[in-house]
Amino acid sequence: MIHVENLTKSFRDLRRGQVLAVDRISFNARPGEVFGLLGPNGAGKTTTMRILCTVLKPTDGVATVAGFDVFTEPGLVRRHIGFLSANTAIYDRMSAWEMVDYFGRLYGLEGEDLTSRMEHVFATLQMNDFRDLLGAKMSTGMRQKVSIARAIVHDPPVLIFDEPTAGLDVLVARNVLDTIRRLRDMGKCILYSTHIMREVEKLCDRVAIVSRGRIRAAGTLAELRLEHGQNDMEELFFQLVTC
Repeated sequence: MIHVENLTKSFRDLRRGQVLAVDRISFNARPGEVFGLLGPNGAGKTTTMRILCTVLKPTDGVATVAGFDVFTEPGLVRRHIGFLSANTAIYDRMSAWEMVDYFGRLYGLEGEDLTSRMEHVFATLQMNDFRDLLGAKMSTGMRQKVSIARAIVHDPPVLIFDEPTAGLDVLVARNVLDTIRRLRDMGKCILYSTHIMREVEKLCDRVAIVSRGRIRAAGTLAELRLEHGQNDMEELFFQLVTC
């Protein structure tokens, strides 16, 4: 579902010159799994995800999502992905239903197809009790559910979540993780960025540990523990990102 090969992104900095934010990253993410991008702030996780969402253009390398090239077929890529981050904004003057309806129409859904899909999403995410509530009056948990709903309303095969639990309380974060598990069980390919070890251990089927724009290690948690002789994921993480 997601294929990344030698993906590179450089920026021109007036003081430092050419800076490599992503340096020849390669990985694959499959349907029905959560693939975690694990790394500290500034590691290159968000830049990689923005390239896959077609927000940024790569400097070099290949990246395809659902079989479509992010550089040459960005419109088709966007039709096949849902994106969510901790900074996803909610419109204060629109209700939950209106917001999800609006994004559904942006994705080309309309009429009975859109209504049926929205009813399913609202029931799945348990959003019917606040479907008419304005964004300005929503709790943090409600806002995050709306963000998830508008990311999945068009039923995309690939979902990209960039630190979606950052700043959330424990109960809301747990609800988000439970929702992501259900989406994985539905066969979605999920790319998940985080630096929270507990989330990695609970959620991710495979991970890539990223530091300074490069992948330092990749595999299942069991494979990484065995390869590096370290059972504590937090210690393993620090070993790899500080070497």
